[in-house]
Amino acid sequence: MTAARVRIASRQAAPVTFLMTLLVALLVAMTVTLLATRNAAGTPAAPRYDLLLTAGTVVDGTGAARRVADVAITADRIVAIGRALPRAGAKRIVDVTGRIVAPGFWDNHAHLVTLEDHPQAENFIRQGITTVLAPLHSQDQPFPMDAYRARVRIAPNVGLFAGHTWIRKRVMGLANRAPTATELAWMRALVDSAMIQGALGLSTGLEYVPATYASVDEVAALAHVAARYGGIYVTHLRDEGVDVLDAIHETLDVGRRARIPVQVNHIKVTGAAQWGLSTRILALLDSARAAGLEVAVDVYPYTAYSTYSDLMFPPWALADGPEAFARRVADASTRERLVREMRIRFPQQAGAGPSSIQFREVAFDSSLAGKTLEDYLVARGRPATVEAGVEALIALQLQGGFIGIFHGMDEGDVERFLRHPGTMVETDGDLVTMGRGFPHPRSYGSFPRVLARYVRERQLLTLEAAVQRMTSLPAQWLRIRDRGTLAVGKKADVVVFDAARVADMATYTAPHQWPVGIELVAVNGTVVLEGGQMTGAMPGTFLQRARAPRK
Repeated sequence: MTAARVRIASRQAAPVTFLMTLLVALLVAMTVTLLATRNAAGTPAAPRYDLLLTAGTVVDGTGAARRVADVAITADRIVAIGRALPRAGAKRIVDVTGRIVAPGFWDNHAHLVTLEDHPQAENFIRQGITTVLAPLHSQDQPFPMDAYRARVRIAPNVGLFAGHTWIRKRVMGLANRAPTATELAWMRALVDSAMIQGALGLSTGLEYVPATYASVDEVAALAHVAARYGGIYVTHLRDEGVDVLDAIHETLDVGRRARIPVQVNHIKVTGAAQWGLSTRILALLDSARAAGLEVAVDVYPYTAYSTYSDLMFPPWALADGPEAFARRVADASTRERLVREMRIRFPQQAGAGPSSIQFREVAFDSSLAGKTLEDYLVARGRPATVEAGVEALIALQLQGGFIGIFHGMDEGDVERFLRHPGTMVETDGDLVTMGRGFPHPRSYGSFPRVLARYVRERQLLTLEAAVQRMTSLPAQWLRIRDRGTLAVGKKADVVVFDAARVADMATYTAPHQWPVGIELVAVNGTVVLEGGQMTGAMPGTFLQRARAPRK
């Protein structure tokens, strides 16, 4: 007979003794509780709150109409919401009359490779963002991920993914070919390892080298591994310009084949020739949803994107690394082919001419930051034409390339994506240090820009709808049930802002400017920003996967 059975048998042999012991324990617990909740006069004591936000206008993230209420926080949870909550027991009271109190915002895609150097993630926190997802499309993932999660202390909550680019580079380098059976097994094992260590799913950046060399078969095989753990598939599409519809079809195909939910990050249409395709893209996604596929998209509120100069080159030209690229350029016939294809590619990826490409980071010449390709050509006495621009891009790539801002999108498409009820919000931003480098303004202003431009000024969205896209929609997508709304029992991720004043200040020519109107941010019940100052607290946590494993 096991020990457990012995204990059960003992209780059955002396049921009276067991029941009496249980009743005494219950009476003691009830007495202690009653004594703890009454003061010396015998009346109920005031509840204990660590933070009480009083008389704010609550927009709870569900899409419901705003209402005036107090919000009480104890430890890392919201413990009460209502009119005139007791003040007596509160450790700290903040009057937020006339301000919006909302769930902390969720950034659905940002670049966090330097998180250990920027653990406060200040440029995200100052936008009201309390949770950041890092799909790692074209960047290296932390490995081992479990050691990284245990080591790093952070201000916001962060979600990590298994990054296909890092996995393919680790196994195959920059090779332009399909993996062997052994290589594919190794890549699948790396996805499996990342999922075991806490990844939320698989991410791909199929527009970039070397991920662009992967077939849909390869991607589906890796996504299948993530699906077994309840992961999702997140992608930067293979093409966001002339072949964007084909790229959408490919993404949906991965979802069907791997039986995995799919999310398209920073949905967009690049290149003037494609402007207006947002209508067809949304119809295609809605059709997939109607057919039973789980599909999500997110968007940032700008008409320029930012990426590597690699995007201006046909993928074959960059295979196997910089030395191979230099050899191709040195060969007259190969260079002729490259120039011909790039002249076609230029307006497909950027705007009509060299002024549409702006330098962000140029490692070999920091003086170029903020200037355009047209500025570069004019300074060298060359015409500001696409033909001259292509030659300049080749020369720059031979020196290591650059990160640029590409003005190649249309406001109508951005608005159409943002207005769709299934669209979430993101920054596609980087961790930045005030005054250093030349970032895209989205790193400083995406979420305040939605609230200022598209809610207050353009009235494209109601405040309630915008907040829902920024909070409960992504939480529900990931099946994370204890965040994303303001409700009793939920984690206390909270932002307080002035709806009449909130605005982005960063621009393409002067990006280093904090947004205004974000007055208080709390993560897991701890204030990380207040009165324009970071508190230095780092209460953030790494998100746990919440979707059920696939059967």
